[in-house]
Amino acid sequence: MMEVWAGLVTFTATTILTVAGVGAAFILVPIYLALGIELHTAMSTALLLNGISMIFASITFAREKLILWRLALPILLAATVLSPAGAYASQFVPRNHLLLLFIAFLLFAASMMLFYKPGGKKKDEQAAMFISRHVTTDHKEAVKGMWTIGAPVGGVAGFLGGLLGVGGGNIIVPALVWLGIPAKKASATSSFIVIFSSLAGFAGRASIGNLDGVLLAYTVAGSIGGALIGSWLMSKKLQNKQVKVIIGVLLYVIAGKMLFDLWR
Repeated sequence: MMEVWAGLVTFTATTILTVAGVGAAFILVPIYLALGIELHTAMSTALLLNGISMIFASITFAREKLILWRLALPILLAATVLSPAGAYASQFVPRNHLLLLFIAFLLFAASMMLFYKPGGKKKDEQAAMFISRHVTTDHKEAVKGMWTIGAPVGGVAGFLGGLLGVGGGNIIVPALVWLGIPAKKASATSSFIVIFSSLAGFAGRASIGNLDGVLLAYTVAGSIGGALIGSWLMSKKLQNKQVKVIIGVLLYVIAGKMLFDLWR
């Protein structure tokens, strides 16, 4: 019965979080623990499910041409390089102080998503031209532009993710939206990147987290189903404004959970 509940929870969480372009592991781990699943098994399972769900979501997003491939590559490479540096630096910096700063960033990013209004039509047009020239066209400046945008975002996301042990998608999505990229494309691009960070995290924990075959069968089914429905909703049914609202609310939830974990 516990495996059935885990599958249903996985389906629900994955459906919602796929829309936002972030993995569901941060929600699934504490829920799995509450269901009586052993810690290392819960963490390994959640990371594996992150990778699986984002693979299926990214297939849908790629078909809908929502993933900015030129932008995803520098983000991915920079995050991969700097994530170990963040993990190494974590032993020298008070973790609680860093967590509080990161929570403050999440609250700021969530507020921007929900309440920030761009400065008029002219600013919107300028942002659209900038993104089109540097990211989404075959213009010769695209290569330079993608590194100008992607490398700093990926580097910060990777370093902070390694430093704090949190998912880089929490940083990547609001940063890209703030830079002027439509929420749908920011979410889809982040989903593709999350595949690699999640599977890398799973590989690092697989040796200490025994996977339960029955649990995995139910949760993988829930994860794939949630990813397919979430990606369909995001690409076909929701507008950019609605996606921004969902992302903003989820960032508030993430910040609240981190505060709860910090103070309990």
